[in-house]
Amino acid sequence: MIITSQQVNDARELLRRFLRPTRLIPAERIGRDSGTQIYLKLESELPTGSFKPRGALYALMKNLEQRSINGVVAASTGNHGAAVAYAASLAKLPATIFLPQNPNPIKRARIVALGGVVKEVEYQSLGSAAAAFAQEHDYYFLNDASDEFVPIGTATIAAEILDELPKPDVIIVPMGDTALIRGVAAEAKGRHPAVRIVGVQAAQAPAYARSWQEDGVVSTDTCNTIADGLATCVPLGPNVRAIRELVDEVRLVSEDELIQGIRTLLFEEHLIAEGAGAAAAAAYLQEPTAYAGRSVVLLVTGSNIPHELLSHAATAR
Repeated sequence: MIITSQQVNDARELLRRFLRPTRLIPAERIGRDSGTQIYLKLESELPTGSFKPRGALYALMKNLEQRSINGVVAASTGNHGAAVAYAASLAKLPATIFLPQNPNPIKRARIVALGGVVKEVEYQSLGSAAAAFAQEHDYYFLNDASDEFVPIGTATIAAEILDELPKPDVIIVPMGDTALIRGVAAEAKGRHPAVRIVGVQAAQAPAYARSWQEDGVVSTDTCNTIADGLATCVPLGPNVRAIRELVDEVRLVSEDELIQGIRTLLFEEHLIAEGAGAAAAAAYLQEPTAYAGRSVVLLVTGSNIPHELLSHAATAR
């Protein structure tokens, strides 16, 4: 996968019209016992509470430069849908978002508040339902797993990180449909080839992790996890090839470890993170001594956590 510096600069210039760079802050407590310098990239500060507007905005605006668009449709577990609704509202376009049945209520509410029309279908039908709707209504199907512009948008995260921290040793990145890690890894390695990119998936949604390990597409029958942003069952071949080239290590985190990541960010750093948003912290906490003495960036990718799950994490032991 080739993302050029010119493309990333173009994305930064376009996104600057809508988004402020997110903060990169030193962690006050995480890592101190192992002598690791931990930095947190706070993507949860973006307007919809996740990193997703970077890719959705860039993809929609670049498409609008090339053609007229009647409306936008997306298939999502929540955060991408909210980002598409946000981007569509800025472009004054209608947005229809297909969500799984009984979705994350915080994410669903964000989509509705942004003017998106929500349609709930079975998880396995999300992509096909959105594609059929796009064809029927002549809408742009903004598919964050396959759209060529989305990882260029996410690459701006790495550009911001390396502007402030030119030579991080490790960047740990949650890995769902892989648009995030493909963009971040491409830009980070382009500017600092020695950086180690670590991807994180939920152990209960390990399709891309298994595909990375086996160098081929490995699907799973289910991908049920509290980290709904990481819930991907069927990898795409080009994405698997890209992460094989760009990602140095992939870790799986259990549901209990995700809860611990949420809890640690909440109590140690006073940050609210959803399951996927805490996945990088959870992966680091598995083996902190593995990173001793190095500079490590943890991406905090979203804060849209249901109230019940946040309460559970806060009281878990």
